[in-house]
Amino acid sequence: MSSLERGVLTNINNFRHDHRLGSLRFSSKLAAAACEHSAEMAQRGYFSHDSANGKSFDKRISRYYSISGKRYWSVGENLLWSSPDVDALGALNMWLNSPEHRKILLTARWREIGLSAVHVASASGAYGGREVTIVTADFGVRR
Repeated sequence: MSSLERGVLTNINNFRHDHRLGSLRFSSKLAAAACEHSAEMAQRGYFSHDSANGKSFDKRISRYYSISGKRYWSVGENLLWSSPDVDALGALNMWLNSPEHRKILLTARWREIGLSAVHVASASGAYGGREVTIVTADFGVRR
């Protein structure tokens, strides 16, 4: 994990603790899904929960975080893009200022998280050629 990713995880867990929710464990499988998505958005110049081929985020995540053999499976996702020098607290604050993203952070059922922060010197498309950092946080639970 990068220092930004570690900081975001720490801040999310502190926020959840403040709201009497359990801490999230790092999942390498969710991180792989998040990494693929951040990289794809950066390379193709789009910003969406859906993949470039139109598949929904849950279908993308399920390729890494398998449903197989589980009675219960659920995933969620938060995204952001910002100036290249966004820090962990700034990332958390962006999500907290959005009711939909805040709700995902406060979802009690999550047990695991994967994070990916990608820095791009000149991102095309939705990013207007700017230097940006794209962060994907994938949340999950399997039982």
